[in-house]
Amino acid sequence: MSKFLKAFLFVSLVFAPFAASAVTVASWGGAYTESQQKAYADTYSDPSSIVFENYNGGLGEVRAQVESGNVVWDLVDVLPSDAITGCDEGLFEDISSEIAELSTPGPDGESMLEDMENNGLEYHSGWDCCVPQIFWTYVVFYDPDAFPGEKPDSMADFFDTEKFPGKRGIHTWATGIIEKAMVADGVKPNAVPTVLANQTGAIDRAFEVLDRIKDDVVFWSAGSQPLELVKSGEVIMAIAYNGRVGAANLAEGENFEYIWEGQVLDQEYLCLTAGAPNRDAAIDFMMHASTPEAQAEQAKYITYGPMRASGIPIIENNEPWGPGGVDIMPHMPNTPERLAVSIVSDPQWWADYGAEIGERYAAWMGN
Repeated sequence: MSKFLKAFLFVSLVFAPFAASAVTVASWGGAYTESQQKAYADTYSDPSSIVFENYNGGLGEVRAQVESGNVVWDLVDVLPSDAITGCDEGLFEDISSEIAELSTPGPDGESMLEDMENNGLEYHSGWDCCVPQIFWTYVVFYDPDAFPGEKPDSMADFFDTEKFPGKRGIHTWATGIIEKAMVADGVKPNAVPTVLANQTGAIDRAFEVLDRIKDDVVFWSAGSQPLELVKSGEVIMAIAYNGRVGAANLAEGENFEYIWEGQVLDQEYLCLTAGAPNRDAAIDFMMHASTPEAQAEQAKYITYGPMRASGIPIIENNEPWGPGGVDIMPHMPNTPERLAVSIVSDPQWWADYGAEIGERYAAWMGN
């Protein structure tokens, strides 16, 4: 064996164990993942060490990786119900001690968890394995030109086809629409989760409200569809993801108006996969991506709100914050005044009862 080859093998053996691969983050793709790339990865100490892969949500692939011992995703961006289930089942690793020690405090010294609670959130088990990302919402919107006179401004108006005749665009799954129906029936937004969880007959009550618009519904299943339905005039109002409406207004010249009352705020979390091959580096990136500054930065690229309450003043104090030098706060779903008329979805309740309610909703759509 030549001296050169011996030297090469020696160097390979010495340094190979320390060669680090990139942290792989599974996320939803599209404009959302692009915003994560710009706000989190590009501002990270080593941007090239972060790689995003697209996935379609759920825990199926995570479970397959963990159970086979062949984990390739270090981090997974998930909905809160999946954060809870994944953490409870051990698909995501409990890193609560690292979060407490390493996460960046708010400007007044509040912990990350306290900062989240200041945004109206309550602790759930997913917080032990995950860090917060963004609020996104199911919000009602419309084209004001379709209403030459009085314009709708409440959730009751969305469900009142006599006062505002015309079709409504709603999605093909139960999440969000059930809570909105309760607001239309007179429940204060911040009381909706409690009423649904504790009041006998609450679900029946929600479906009675849904029946008010049953003959005037157009269902959608893809995020772009409600905007197309409103623009074409096929529906006069629709439920949509607020990020889609914001993008249409800011980047496409639309003039859609929101009905913030009764919007249903949901959340996204970044969770550490059990057995992550780049565990320590992944945790370091999680701590960066969950800072108030990074979450405020993401709002520059998509109109979703920071889950850390202290991220909102960063945006507000530095307007214009949006793309092309426009104000972004008119499109942020979780300002204090909008939180006051919003429903913060209860992920634990949906984790417990979502399958049952989803079956009933599917039957309602088919009848």
